[in-house]
Amino acid sequence: MIFDFLFPNRCLDCNQLIDKNEIVCDLCMENIHFSNHQFTEISNGLKDKVSLLFPVENAFSLMLYEKESLSQKIIHQLKYNHREKIGKNLAEWTIGKLEFGDRKPDLIVTVPLHPKKLKQRGYNQLHSFGNELSKHFDIPVNHDLLQRNKHSRAQVKKDQKDRLKTKNVYQLTEKISDKHLLLIDDVFTTGNTSSNIAWEILRNSDNVKVSLLVMAMDV
Repeated sequence: MIFDFLFPNRCLDCNQLIDKNEIVCDLCMENIHFSNHQFTEISNGLKDKVSLLFPVENAFSLMLYEKESLSQKIIHQLKYNHREKIGKNLAEWTIGKLEFGDRKPDLIVTVPLHPKKLKQRGYNQLHSFGNELSKHFDIPVNHDLLQRNKHSRAQVKKDQKDRLKTKNVYQLTEKISDKHLLLIDDVFTTGNTSSNIAWEILRNSDNVKVSLLVMAMDV
């Protein structure tokens, strides 16, 4: 109560006072460029890109990730400014726009952080997001199906050459069979993270399909 009084919540865009459970005001919501993707579409901006990297079943991006955009600011706050609760807000927005139809996945999996980075940050920015989707859509979530074997700098600090060095970074902790997995990540840029994880899953599993859902995609 005292904390809320001393440090009131403000819109990330216009700095106006807003409810403690929100991240932007109603007016500034109009400044967010949502992708308007449909999960069941044969083709959309994200699926077209991902299809060049691995055999993806379906793909969905909530927002478009542009330099200096509000979507970039929101995700940076989530990842680097200890605002883990933003993941829940993004999940609520996703729930309002996402329909699986007859292609509902069997299991949600999240991109893992290396233990060293997890200790530094204190949380995985995808967990609260994935948990909310799991609850709403009644899909089990497994945050431990994948593990990260190598520690590296944050993606935002890497150049394109460094981002390509992601081979053998991720490993399955158990074998999966006869499942449709929904892989969740924060931002799709080059696609190397999702591609390496997808191929790790596909190579080491039986009769598994992989779909991708991201908070935002680079444009």
